[in-house]
Order: sequence, then structure tokens, then C-alpha cells
Amino acid sequence: MNQGWMKYLPLFIRQQLEERLYLQNVMSNLGWLLADKILRMGVGLFVGVWLARYLGPEQFGLWNFTIAFVSLFSAIAALGLDGIVVRDLVRDPSSKDEILGTAFVLKLLGGALTLFLVIASFSLIRPQDELARWLVLIAAAGMIFNAFDTLDFWFQSQVQSKYTVYAKNSAFLIVSVVKVFLILVKAPLVAFACAGLAEIVIGSAGMLVTYRISGHPVRCWKSNVPRAIGMLKDSWPLILSGVAIMIYMRIDQVMIGEMAGDKEVGIYSVAVQLVEAWYFLPGIIISSVFPSIVEAKAMSDTVFYERLQKLYNFLALMAYVVAIPVTFLAGWVVKILFGVPYAKAGPMLSLLIWSVLFTNLGVARSTFLTAMNWTKIHLMTVSLGCIINVGLNYILIPRYGGMGAVIASCIAYWFAAHGSCFLYKPLHKTGSMLTKAILFPKFW
Repeated sequence: MNQGWMKYLPLFIRQQLEERLYLQNVMSNLGWLLADKILRMGVGLFVGVWLARYLGPEQFGLWNFTIAFVSLFSAIAALGLDGIVVRDLVRDPSSKDEILGTAFVLKLLGGALTLFLVIASFSLIRPQDELARWLVLIAAAGMIFNAFDTLDFWFQSQVQSKYTVYAKNSAFLIVSVVKVFLILVKAPLVAFACAGLAEIVIGSAGMLVTYRISGHPVRCWKSNVPRAIGMLKDSWPLILSGVAIMIYMRIDQVMIGEMAGDKEVGIYSVAVQLVEAWYFLPGIIISSVFPSIVEAKAMSDTVFYERLQKLYNFLALMAYVVAIPVTFLAGWVVKILFGVPYAKAGPMLSLLIWSVLFTNLGVARSTFLTAMNWTKIHLMTVSLGCIINVGLNYILIPRYGGMGAVIASCIAYWFAAHGSCFLYKPLHKTGSMLTKAILFPKFW
């Protein structure tokens, strides 16, 4: 709140005005992000459904298998820097160029390392599958260009996500048109993988342009080894946490592919796609309110926990608004959109949609842990969730196929976000706050 004249007002009036001004800024930012995600969900669903029908369950399953495999390594490319960089920018905006420059170099190196690890690992599990190897190579190449997401950290810290929306939506719409064209000309699966890579490249270029237009030249960036070491010191538990999260979010598709075949992956992936379409809700809310959470921590514990409880309550309410109707409409939705070949995904969707409640709360809780710098605790909880998910998948997939993976995911997501809070005393209060949000969700 940079309005200098406000310092002359009485304290209680100033606090009220600051809250109102901040809320207006957050709601404006949320509006941009929500418009972005609604557009992506609508267009993405249209193109995704058409693509699934065109490819059929087996090829669609192979595509999702390779994407899931690459995703297992994505946390290495991200280096756990997202929340750390935004936090540092809020705390020390005068060091913007050094923070962003250092983060960019780290993410670029992380992307290159990830590309090597993905190719080497996939060659071990499917050495004879030439098509799958090309799909994995193309998808993993995008990890290098994700270094340009560093630009988004600045916009998040300033609660100005409209610039990110401009850049990434332009790339998304262009590539969506290209994908429709590829379907019409009956292009091979590799062509769609190349289109996905093109979206990342175009989006990165757009981010550079919008950052420059907003008055912040990239040439002013500079990297700093001591700062890089400091960032990695804070983020290394988040890197491991990210790996664990991606394992328990994506290992199901990889394990289904190896234990039940690509066709079952294709059917299961339809349910996953329809559930993950709603994962944008916590992301856009967190990106807008995270700076205020960091600021509240510096004000007082009372303000800090009040804001957190409001965040938990709101995200729980959003989950219920989505999960309840989808539970009853799942079978009908799947048949209408994807057709009879994917009908088995209906029951899977009815249950898996409830994972949204726990993913919402898990994202909100990670905000708390990052603000407290309790990254090791975050690592512990998601690692336990990962172990539970892998173990349950190993037991349930051979018996129940995709539905076994659904059951495993729901249990693992609940434990990682909520159940694990009661295993560690410093998180008992957080566990109680999350319980309150689950039982009594309400608007902000």
C-alpha cells in the first residue's frame, strides 16, 4: 500500500482502507486469472475432447502416459523456486533484478538437467518403444523454456497477473487452432506433441515482450552465486516435495500403463483431465493472496492466522461447489463428451472429483508452510502421501484397474493435505483449521 497520504490518518481508519484497497487489487487480479482459466478450460476441453475421440483410448493413453512420465521430473526443473522467489520479491523489491536473474539461471540449468534425466530414465523402462521415446523427448524439451516462468514471479509479487494472461493466452489460442487443423488433416500423434512444445515457446516469447512493455528490461538482470546458494538452501526441501507431489499425482498413470496397458490409461486419463480442469482455482487464488500472507506474517500472528483461515474456508467451499454436482453428472458428462469407448471413466470421475477438496487445501497449506519457511515439514507430509499412493496403486491397480488408482489417489491426497497434520505437533493447529474449513466452508 504505497499511498503516502494514508500515514496521516488515524490507525483504525488506515487499517480499514488498506484492507479495502488490497482486496480490490486481489479481486482485480483474480478476475484476470479467472478469465484466463475459464477460457483455457472451455477451449482446452473442446480441443481435448476432440483429440481424445480422434486418437482413441489406446493412443490417447500413450500420449498421457508419456506426459505423466515427464511430469514426474518437472519438480527438478522448477527447483521449488516459485514461492521462494515471490516471497523474496515481496520482502526485498529493490533487489528485483538480482533475484529474477539468479532464479532464471537456476531454472535454465534445472530444465537442462531434467531433459537429460527424462531421456535416460525412459530408455530404461521402454527401450523398444520408438514412438513413445520421441513423445517424451519433445515434451521434456519444454522444461528448458519453462525458465521464462521466472517473469511471472515478478507479476505475481506485484499482483499483476494480467500480463501473464496476455502472453500465455495468446500462445494457447494459437496452438489450439493448430491442433484443430492437425485433427482435420489426420496428423500423427508426434505432431500434437510438437504443438504442445510450440505453445511453451510462444508463451515464453510473449512473457518477454510483456515484461519489457511493462517497463522492466531483462538486460538489467544479473545472477549472483551467494543468492543462488541461499535460494537453493531454502528451496531444496521444496524440490524434493515437488518430486513427491508429482509422483503421487502422476505415478498412477505410469503404473496403469505398465500394469494394465495404454488403453486403460486413456480411459483413466479422461477422468483425470476432467478433475484437473478444476485445479486452477487454488492456483489463481494463491497467486493473488500469497503476497498478503507474507505481509500478514510480519504484522502479527492474529492477522496471519485470520487470513489463512479465510483462505482455507474459501477453497473448501469452491471444492464443494464443484464436487457435488459432478458426482451425480459424471457418467452422463463422460458419455456425451468422449463417447461410449470412454464410458468406464464415468464412475472414476464421480469419486476422483472429491480429490479437489484435498488438493485445494493442500495448496493453501503449502502457502502457510512457505511463509513460515517450514519447507522440511512440507517435504515430510507429501513424501508420506507419495509412499501411500504408490503402495495403494501397487495393490489396487492389478485388481481394479483405473478405479484402483482413483481410490489410491483420494486417500493419498487426503493424507498429504489434512491427515498428516495430526502426526506433527506444530501442525496440529493447521489441522484443526483445515478441519474447520472442511466442516464449515464459507465465502471469503
